[in-house]
Amino acid sequence: MAVLMLFCCVDILNAQPAARRREQQRRNASDAQNLTTRARISFPVAAKMSEDVVWRRDVYREILLEEDANAPLYYPVEPAGSQMNLFTYLFKLMMRDIIGAYEYRLDGNEVFTDSAKVNKKAFIDNYHIYYERTNRGITIDDSDIPSREVKSYYIKESAYYDQSSSTFHVKPVALCPVLWRTDDFGDGEQKYPLFWVEYDDIAPYLSKQVVMTSNLNNAATMSMDDYFTQNMYKGKIYKTANMLGRTLAQYCPTDSALAKEQRRIENEIAAFEKNIWGDQARKDSLDSIAKTEVKDKKAKKAKRNRRASTSVRKRRSSSSSSSGSSPAARVTVRRQRH
Repeated sequence: MAVLMLFCCVDILNAQPAARRREQQRRNASDAQNLTTRARISFPVAAKMSEDVVWRRDVYREILLEEDANAPLYYPVEPAGSQMNLFTYLFKLMMRDIIGAYEYRLDGNEVFTDSAKVNKKAFIDNYHIYYERTNRGITIDDSDIPSREVKSYYIKESAYYDQSSSTFHVKPVALCPVLWRTDDFGDGEQKYPLFWVEYDDIAPYLSKQVVMTSNLNNAATMSMDDYFTQNMYKGKIYKTANMLGRTLAQYCPTDSALAKEQRRIENEIAAFEKNIWGDQARKDSLDSIAKTEVKDKKAKKAKRNRRASTSVRKRRSSSSSSSGSSPAARVTVRRQRH
C-alpha cells in the first residue's frame, strides 16, 4: 500500500509541471493574438483606407537609407538600449510571431495570405543568419541580425481621395526590407528583397518606437508611425499598379526616359490633388472676370444714378426760376348790389 501511494504521488508531481507548461503556452498564445488589439487601443493609428474610394493611384517606391531624409530608419544599426532601427524591430516582431511576414514573389507584388507566409527557419538558413537552439527555441543575438546590410526598402503607397470626408491622403500600404550583400565572387553588392509586411499590421508597434528626425536638434523626435503617415520618407517610383504588371524599367529604355516617366507620374498625382476642387488658375481667372463684371455693373449703376440726380436737379432749378418771375395780372370782378 505504501509503495502504491508513493507511485501515485510521483505521477501527480510529474503531471503538475506538464499541466502548468501547457497552461503557460496557452496563455502566451492568447497574449500574442490579443497584443495587436491592446496595442491599437493604447496607441491609436491612422484610419484604414476605405474600399469604395472614387479615385486611387498605387505606386511603389524605393527608399534608400543612405539619404538624409531616410536615415532615421537606419540608425542605430545595432540596438542601443531601447533604440533600434526599423529592420531590427521588424525582425524581432516576425521571429516572435507577433506580425506576419510574407514572401517576396518574382513579380514583386505583395500577397497577404497564409500560404505566402515566410518560413522563419528557412529564412534564417537561406540568409545565413547565425542562431542558437535553446530550451526556449531559436535565439539570435542582436549583433547577428543583418540590420546593417538592409540599406533600402520597397514601399507601396496609395494616393487616394476619400469622398466621405472630402480629403486627399497618401497612405503606406506595405513595406519590404531589401538586403544588400556582396556575392561570393566580389562583383559588387546584390539586392535581395526579403519579405513583405502589411503596414496596418505593424502600425501599432511603430507608434511605440521613437526616431530622431533632425541632426541639428536632437530633441526633435517622432514615432515611426508618424514618420510614415506624414510621408517624411523620400523615394523614387520604380513601379505603378498597372494591368500589364510592368515596372518602369521594363518600358523605359534609358535612364533619362526613366527619370522623365517618374516625374510624369509624380506630376499626375500632384495635379489631381491640386485640382480636386477645380482648376485653381481657371477659378482665379473666372473670379477676376466676375469681379470685373461686378465693378462694371457698379460703375454703370453709379453713372445712371449721377445722370438721374443731375436731371432732377435741372428740373428743380428750372421750376424755381420760373416761380421767381413776375406773376400774371389778376382780374377781380365784383358784383354791385342794386
